[in-house]
Amino acid sequence: MLATTLHGPGDIRVERVPDPVITQPTDAVVTVTHSCICGSDLWPYQGVSPSQPGARIGHEFLGRVAEVGAGVSTLRVGDLVVAPFMFSDGECAYCREQLPTSCVNGGMWGKANDGGQGEAVRVPFADATLVKLPSDADEALMPALLSLSDVLPTGHHAATIAGVRPGATVAVVGDGAVGLCAVLAARRLGAERIIAMGRHETRTAIARTFGATDVVAARGDEAVEAVNELTGGEGAHAVIEAVGTSQSMQTAISIARPGGGIGYVGVPHLGGEGLDIDRLFKRNIALRGGVAPARAYIEELLPDVLSGAVDPSPIFDTTIKLDEVAEGYAAMNDRRALKVLITL
Repeated sequence: MLATTLHGPGDIRVERVPDPVITQPTDAVVTVTHSCICGSDLWPYQGVSPSQPGARIGHEFLGRVAEVGAGVSTLRVGDLVVAPFMFSDGECAYCREQLPTSCVNGGMWGKANDGGQGEAVRVPFADATLVKLPSDADEALMPALLSLSDVLPTGHHAATIAGVRPGATVAVVGDGAVGLCAVLAARRLGAERIIAMGRHETRTAIARTFGATDVVAARGDEAVEAVNELTGGEGAHAVIEAVGTSQSMQTAISIARPGGGIGYVGVPHLGGEGLDIDRLFKRNIALRGGVAPARAYIEELLPDVLSGAVDPSPIFDTTIKLDEVAEGYAAMNDRRALKVLITL
């Protein structure tokens, strides 16, 4: 089969690799129909995070079940399924506590495992990992359903742990796909005011359609001043940090209202400097974050995606075929694309 591999900074290739096969009774093989490029895929692409030459890449995909192991009981060949960005056994203590990203037997797609940006994937613990979708789902829904693999649950996770509630004022730091999905999530959870913080007009325009009531196109001190002005000097009840830099975290701390909360889901690719513990303490600001347990949220979010009540599909502004994946990475890296959809 064909799959995307990374051989060094900027060196993305589509190569022929061995076809996935059932190795454990709990495995399934999924033929991928839709995948995408994640912002976090850019860190190894840029050389910011390490990778082995030839490593598989891609962790968001949906497709059809092609084969199941003898121990798989809930899935059948032909089922349409979406995969969260990490697989998990569904049985360990962390899975039982709705934290499948810490599963003792789990892992992430790519690197040593099949990557999502390929023609097929072997899925360990298929019953626990995969979520069945309506087999007759309209093709037009596929981008929105694919977002359940990572970016929509991550935005939801950020909003939930930040303490978004009905009537709250929410600020979202970052206008990438996760930040935009966090705007959607904040609206879904009943926020009254949502301040989207970003400097790319095409992205903040999407934020407005997703429910943002205000846009702050600034960074650093200027951004903090703008949010303070919008909130009468009080700050936001809930702040979502969806970038992962020291500056974005410092901004999040500075705009949080006393007694408020910060949910951080931006991958901290440039270090954790700037965490002002003293300021958090004195203002009673809660700080929670980390890898989103996507599998724990998919079934909660799925009905709203199927009904159209939540539609994250506008984040996919570029669609390519698998053999164009190198150009897809370049487009996202150069900010010519927000999030690239791959159809197979």
